[in-house]
Amino acid sequence: MVTRVILVRHGESSFNVERRVQGYTDESTLTEAGRSAACQVGEALSELRFDSVYSSPLRRAKDTAEIVLSCLKNQPVQPVQTLDNLKEINLALWEGLLFKVIEEKYPEEYGCWQDHPHQLRMVVPGPDGPMDYFPVLELYERAKRFWQEFLPNHAGQTVLLIAHSGINRALISTAIGLEPDRYQAVHQSNCGISVLNFAGVWGDLVQIESLNQTTHLGEPLPHIKKGYHGPRLLLVRHGETDWNRQKRFQGQIDVPLNDTGRVQSQQATEFLKSVPIHYAVSSPMLRPKETAEIILKDHPDVLLELEDNLQEISHGLWEGKLEAEIEQDFPGELHQWQRSPETVQMPEGENLQQVWARAIAAWDAIVQSATSRPETGTTLVVAHDAINKAILCYVLGLEPEHFWSFKQGNGAVSVIDYQGANSQPVLTAMNITAHLDGGVLDTTAAGAL
Repeated sequence: MVTRVILVRHGESSFNVERRVQGYTDESTLTEAGRSAACQVGEALSELRFDSVYSSPLRRAKDTAEIVLSCLKNQPVQPVQTLDNLKEINLALWEGLLFKVIEEKYPEEYGCWQDHPHQLRMVVPGPDGPMDYFPVLELYERAKRFWQEFLPNHAGQTVLLIAHSGINRALISTAIGLEPDRYQAVHQSNCGISVLNFAGVWGDLVQIESLNQTTHLGEPLPHIKKGYHGPRLLLVRHGETDWNRQKRFQGQIDVPLNDTGRVQSQQATEFLKSVPIHYAVSSPMLRPKETAEIILKDHPDVLLELEDNLQEISHGLWEGKLEAEIEQDFPGELHQWQRSPETVQMPEGENLQQVWARAIAAWDAIVQSATSRPETGTTLVVAHDAINKAILCYVLGLEPEHFWSFKQGNGAVSVIDYQGANSQPVLTAMNITAHLDGGVLDTTAAGAL
């Protein structure tokens, strides 16, 4: 039984507007824009039925939760339960201060917060005198405790959690095995929606179905973080093919888009119409190339470059087969691929390490090219399920064993931002599919790779 968790950050607050550190402090309140956005979240989530709703007890989150529930349509009213483990990160000495004041008063600590957040140390009062306190490390331990206590009690349920930027990032990170040093690598917008699917209890497979959706707020893509001046890359999976619909393994067999895939590509075109795309790169295979060409119809001045290293994984003798046929011909290997993909050598095909190497080589070259241009701008990259998953893992510093942590729907859009030339990337949004069906959940063809 899959446990589905819908994770939402609170609406815009007074401290957000003033650019103050919030943390544990409960002085910050929702703005009118924040209250309006919370209602938009409720309307967007009305397609779902929740077994439980939890929020942080801090009022900016609790008020967001109450508004979301009041705007849910055709659902029974249920109380919001508050949990202390959903409180925001405790930044102790900084709370209530303006970010610019912190940057001026604590330049070394602020730099550590930005570049090495897991090493940020504060000296705070303790029972036996001053003591060292590591806010990010404590937050991650609290997030792990939350999942360990939460999952056994909500098996097979759909649950709504409404909390804060920091704790949400820690919840997402700990769920998929992302270490505290990557705390800044996952973005959470005010009233952004993320969807996590848990296959079982703590330690079992977890999939991020989507990350930080903001389409319901009238923002197709989340805003670029303040201070980020590097390139933005849009990572898109190709539209649907007949083999996706049939759940047939494609790999490097050059299957074209079907009519649904062309419609999805056109929907992506409309979705990205207002986005100023400056450059575009695609796998040379038919399905991503046609997807990219359709998207670029509204960007006629952009030249599409083709990159061989973005071709889909070679499934070798699995290609063209359904799962049942693979199981019959290669007993046990499909289960191994689904559980430990990094250990599988495709018969007469590739292994994941080979795919990883060429996908990352392609990605690094694309980022380097975008960074070195006079106008960094936005680069469109269109590829495949396995290639995109490898890139998403790489962006967050994850290894091939985390391959299944990310869902990639046909026609889905992910957003990766860079602060500068040598900075760690930020996964700003992932697997946005709202432009395809208008909903929060990914309803595209599951499809084999």
